[in-house]
Amino acid sequence: MNPPTVPVLPETMQRFSRGSCGVKESVANRNFHVHLVSDSTGETVSSVARACLVQYEGIFVQEHVWSLIRTPGQMEKVMQAVEKDRGPVLYTLVDPELRDAVRDHCRRLQLPCVGVLDQAMSVLAVHFHSKSEQWPGRQHQLDDGYFDRIDAMHYTLAHDDGQSTHDLEDADVILVGPSRTSKTPTCVYLANRGVRAANVPLVPQVAPPPELEAAKRPLVVGLITDPERLVQIRVNRLRLLQQDTESEYTDMEQVQSEIQDARRLYARRKWATIDVTRRSIEETAAAIMQMLATRREQKLQVT
Repeated sequence: MNPPTVPVLPETMQRFSRGSCGVKESVANRNFHVHLVSDSTGETVSSVARACLVQYEGIFVQEHVWSLIRTPGQMEKVMQAVEKDRGPVLYTLVDPELRDAVRDHCRRLQLPCVGVLDQAMSVLAVHFHSKSEQWPGRQHQLDDGYFDRIDAMHYTLAHDDGQSTHDLEDADVILVGPSRTSKTPTCVYLANRGVRAANVPLVPQVAPPPELEAAKRPLVVGLITDPERLVQIRVNRLRLLQQDTESEYTDMEQVQSEIQDARRLYARRKWATIDVTRRSIEETAAAIMQMLATRREQKLQVT
């Protein structure tokens, strides 16, 4: 694979924590740097860093994301930047020469250096009695899984907000719920994991489409949330659209009625239910993925 010819420039992100509880004054006022180096898109190392950094309250961190680093020349430029803005280096690199270059340079600068995948790869190599391939970005290759995700995304976008209900039976998952219960972003997240996800809104005084009631193959999941939280979300949405915030759409009694009607529908149809009040999109999607996995296992046991 030919190395990229794009200039080596970092994607810089600044992160502020929500408070400074338990942080020494000398630390809370400092500007910390963390360098994230990858020979691919940088998604993996960024996710690991994010999972770690959120655990530190009151710390201001500037992240420098260096992606598509695949040549010694590119690495040298990265190391010059590390020397200028000193901070820990986290990397995902498969080329031994590049890994050695990072470790040697950080050793000279007396900076922490962590290969976030190294230990896992070592354990797997021992278990499999096999040496790993040195293929940067292999998880992003254009294989069947990639095209499955593209197909799932096309399906999801075409079946957003109750569109194209004639082929709901082709979905893997159908999300149902009142307006603003995170149906669309959850479906898009699932589609990026290869799940064909459709969503159908529940509209007051309007019966769900018959295709939803008739769907047998898909996993149907009903979403609910706290009425007060839902009112707040809807009001904020209308303000962004510069529309009137005083309507039945944001009336507390009306919203409470919507949630109650949704619960009754889910119970009557025996659909799975998820309360998204305190869940992120990722957490909701993870719960749905687990439901799908359990469903597949049960079908295999039956057959």
